[in-house]
Amino acid sequence: MRLDVFVAARLYPEFTRSQVARMIKAHLVMLNGEPARASAGVRTGDRVEILAPRPAEAPELTASAPDIAVMYADDEIIVVNKPAGMTVHPAPGHPDATLVDALLARFPELARMAEPDGVLRPGIVHRLDKETSGVMVVARTPFAKASLSNQFKERTVKKVYLAIVRGTVSRERLTISRPVGRHPVDRKRFSISSHAGREAVTHVIVLRRFAPVEPDGEPASMVAAIPETGRTHQIRVHLASIGHPCLGDKLYGAQSKRARAGSRYGFERHALHALALAFAHPRSRERLKFIAPLAEDFTRYLESVAASFDEKALERLVANLN
Repeated sequence: MRLDVFVAARLYPEFTRSQVARMIKAHLVMLNGEPARASAGVRTGDRVEILAPRPAEAPELTASAPDIAVMYADDEIIVVNKPAGMTVHPAPGHPDATLVDALLARFPELARMAEPDGVLRPGIVHRLDKETSGVMVVARTPFAKASLSNQFKERTVKKVYLAIVRGTVSRERLTISRPVGRHPVDRKRFSISSHAGREAVTHVIVLRRFAPVEPDGEPASMVAAIPETGRTHQIRVHLASIGHPCLGDKLYGAQSKRARAGSRYGFERHALHALALAFAHPRSRERLKFIAPLAEDFTRYLESVAASFDEKALERLVANLN
């Protein structure tokens, strides 16, 4: 049997196969006292040892550690309402004030959740764009991380996003099934015209249609977007592909005078909110559902167009998640 297959079988479900692969690459798996390749054969009588990864260095948590709204927490998971403008984990150009900083400040024991290669992404099993607000689940133990990662891989995690888009979406319901991949020219963007697009499916339900709020403005629509897949920028790309980009979307929205009304409506970022998340609890397997309160700019926009937020309608929508 291959070494990676053998170790993954012994460590399941505490660790995923990708984590085992990183352990082997980091020389944390010893075969008969020596580091070995993932493809090395394991035979009767061989000795396989798993070394502890080196502790990750937790960042200095001072003013760079913002507060975070925790919606739920137990021994296995943490559910948060991420604000717009917060990057999930440190990256070039965004070294601090991240969700990871906020989590470590509130739950310092998460520092033990470093990846086998020493990278500190404690419990992160999915992401939201920096400017997207809303609900996220974070794993608190290796077992929970493996379970949640597998649920995302198997597409049993259900998500509902709320978007306010340009123009009047004519159909009440539609499904956008267009591959999404890196833009062929602009590497910062994603596109349905990518040379290496991957399957992407988004279901769209119209919730409200709004008349222009100013004489030179244009109409808008509030929609629920339910993705079947989880490609980078998928919802924004799909909505833009049908001529209805999110208000305030500087990357995928057209730049005409009328299109720049997003900021006039109160959106200094793309109007996309991760409203609801449903998944199975890693230990109990109970189906959990969480609804994140609306971000302030969404509330402000709805007030500007004198539109109420039909919470019951959205609750019915979320209730259908299984």
